Amino acid sequence: MTATGLLNAFAAWSAERKPLALASVFETAGSTYSKTGAQMLITGDGDFRGMLSGGCLEGDLAERARAVLDTGRPQSVTYDLGSNDEELWGLGVGCDGLMKIFLQPLHPDTGYEPFATMVRALEGDSEQVAATVIESTLENLPVGATIVTIDGDVSYSDMDDEFAHQVSTIAKATLFARRSDSHKIVTKAGGATLLLSLLQPPPAILVLGAGLDAEPVVRFATELGWRVTVQDHRPAYIGSGEFAGAEVLHCIPVQEVAATIDLDRFAATIVMSHHLASDRQYLSQLALSRIPYIGLLGPIDRRRRLLAELGELSSKLEFRLHGPAGMDIGGRGPASIALSIVAGIHQQLMRPGAY
Repeated sequence: MTATGLLNAFAAWSAERKPLALASVFETAGSTYSKTGAQMLITGDGDFRGMLSGGCLEGDLAERARAVLDTGRPQSVTYDLGSNDEELWGLGVGCDGLMKIFLQPLHPDTGYEPFATMVRALEGDSEQVAATVIESTLENLPVGATIVTIDGDVSYSDMDDEFAHQVSTIAKATLFARRSDSHKIVTKAGGATLLLSLLQPPPAILVLGAGLDAEPVVRFATELGWRVTVQDHRPAYIGSGEFAGAEVLHCIPVQEVAATIDLDRFAATIVMSHHLASDRQYLSQLALSRIPYIGLLGPIDRRRRLLAELGELSSKLEFRLHGPAGMDIGGRGPASIALSIVAGIHQQLMRPGAY
């Protein structure tokens, strides 16, 4: 499940004040469905959102979540689904790796912390870190203690001051590395293992143009959990389009886009107004933005013409402008073209440091 799906589930369940368990992957080996930092939420009655194993382990995790909620104590579990997965589970699931998962209780009486602060981080526009103690022999650093950063500062902590500064420093290093990982703390009094989860908000995508072919782009992007904004200067296009999945719809003059919309918050944009003058104005504003991926619909000759008309501004689009946008999958028609566009953006977003 995408981060957006997890956020939506939490909003619904917390509104009902349901006790929840947060399951987080903290170590993997071999071929596994999820990697370190992946999360899922489980209710006390066994409902869950998010998948850590593609369905192999979720039923057992739901049972363990009940125990965690009943006792109020976190729990770690190791699943080795190598050569003996069929013997263990009787499912023949075909998983071929090892996963270690940490479950911690989240109660309405404690404000669902630390996950509530993780939610605030995931609802923002920049990456943050959650550092959770998953193993410990240190008296003042209990299992389950957590620090969550927002905007580089500690926003939530239930750790003893003795360790809070050290752990927050480790969290900043994780933010710099942009990768979830585990970390061991060793002292004369004992040791502890931290799960450092990179909290990556769903990417924000800007669709410039609301024609019929923009509709499947928005649908595919929404299915991936991306936060989509659609802009078109033509009221009829915005008014008649099927953009229920979009977070925001704008209908403003093309030349006012940069003054009205914070372009720098977007990880990618696709220019698809099918109107040469509009696309030229869009590109002139995008050239001055920091958006790392700019897709342009239409043939390569159209791209060359637009870049020539932009003059010196075209140099600011170098390496960022992808046109024709999308991957060559040999498709025809709005759905196939939309699939190729979204696939191209997805490929870019999955590169290290993409957004």
